[in-house]
Amino acid sequence: MKYMLLIYNRPGFLEDLRESERDELFAEVDTIMRELTESGELVGGEALADPSNTRTVRPRDGVPAVTDGPFLESKEHLAGYLMVDCDSVERATEIAMRWPDAKFGAMEVRPLMNQGGTEM
Repeated sequence: MKYMLLIYNRPGFLEDLRESERDELFAEVDTIMRELTESGELVGGEALADPSNTRTVRPRDGVPAVTDGPFLESKEHLAGYLMVDCDSVERATEIAMRWPDAKFGAMEVRPLMNQGGTEM
């Protein structure tokens, strides 16, 4: 089963870390990515650009309207994602718990629907 691990953190949190803390965080990411690649569980993933580059489309009076930024009711933003193919939600959750952003922000573990959309 494939799972999307959504990474949430506070804008600018990396800049608040000392260089040694950033190096340690990126080393943790590298270790996890290497393990997931070797186990065949890694499907893909990307970091997202700064939220200031975001546009959100929402209905306004029944018509799609565009606003700048994600600006949801939260101080955190979606910073990236990791897609894994695991045997269970427990394994996907285990990976999310190891991800460094789980210490600073949040990780959401969400199953992906298959082509038929029967999981809903």
